[in-house]
Amino acid sequence: METPTIDPKSIYYPPGGILMWIIIFLELVTFGIALIFMVVSAREEPEMFHDSRMLLNSTYGAINTVFLLTSGFFMARTVQLFKEGNILRASVFLRLTMLGGLLFLALKGFEYNEKLEAGLGLSYNTFFTYYWMLTLFHMVHVIVGLIILWTVQRSISKVPVNLKLEDMEASAAFWHMCDLIWLLLFPILYLIF
Repeated sequence: METPTIDPKSIYYPPGGILMWIIIFLELVTFGIALIFMVVSAREEPEMFHDSRMLLNSTYGAINTVFLLTSGFFMARTVQLFKEGNILRASVFLRLTMLGGLLFLALKGFEYNEKLEAGLGLSYNTFFTYYWMLTLFHMVHVIVGLIILWTVQRSISKVPVNLKLEDMEASAAFWHMCDLIWLLLFPILYLIF
């Protein structure tokens, strides 16, 4: 396979295409607004927010941060290897990327189960309303990201490879957005309040 190239004058520049970056911007704004509302609510009930945060297991959050950051590194390697035309290794790194996402979901599911068994559901208090809404919304993004990565994996597994560089970069941009959102959520939910 010849090395994929991109025309810098193309509408698809920046990497992944302008539409993907608009989507990412809107998603980040949505999470940002929700986090601002959470901070405002925390100022109104600081003791309850602090006590509620103490009910979270920051070790779970830290491990999930490692899962997503490692997965993000593997995604960056996937794109680089794809650009170099090393499809076989790109496929391996893409599978490692998806493994990181699946591990994130598994641990988050375990954590959700613990919270529900302890009675800490969506309506427990304001903190947990934000916790559930923000983390579930993020989890939906991770699931969508995994579906995107799975379709990319299927495309690069075919001979001849049926995937454009722009599509690989778009999937990477979406996946890195999931990383970035978690990097905002983790300290605010698990460490600050």
